[in-house]
Amino acid sequence: MAEKLWEKQQKRKWLQLLRSGDHQAFAEFIDKYKETVFLCCRRLGLREDEAEDVASETFLAAYNGLSRYGGRAELSTWLWGIAYRQAVSYLRKKRRHWQLEAELDERIADSKQQGPAAAVQSREIETIVWEVVERLPRFWAMAVILHYREEKEISDIAKIMQIKENTVKTYLFRGRERLKEMLASAFEEDY
Repeated sequence: MAEKLWEKQQKRKWLQLLRSGDHQAFAEFIDKYKETVFLCCRRLGLREDEAEDVASETFLAAYNGLSRYGGRAELSTWLWGIAYRQAVSYLRKKRRHWQLEAELDERIADSKQQGPAAAVQSREIETIVWEVVERLPRFWAMAVILHYREEKEISDIAKIMQIKENTVKTYLFRGRERLKEMLASAFEEDY
């Protein structure tokens, strides 16, 4: 109990430093959450250079919005929401069409022909599953990634994506159903 109280006080102090414009605290903030922001950008299909631009915009928006951060959600959830909105905005401006990569199809086809050891095969299957998730419609994929990979609660996903919880549940249901179909055809099995 005392440890949680101490941790909560530390978070408050750090947040106060961030809000006061402390450059060292903000550098720590960026360092702590940069991978989270880049993961969000990559999951939405941004190239590395695009992800860097969106990450910069995300951290700028976070810096400017720290005074409005109310603490209702975890700081990481709040930042993921900003990154998500920045990336979607970028995609709307810069890309009109969502394209699937031919390389992904080749990797899935190659995986059917290989016969690696069970441990290697398990990692390979996991990689293929996450690659197939990226082929889902953008919003379904984001809901699946946030729920199953990032282990976010449905309520947090709803906040991040700025949609209703029932919509998140629908995206997860449809995403899982489509994944079953796509994986069954990829592995020529019924799941």
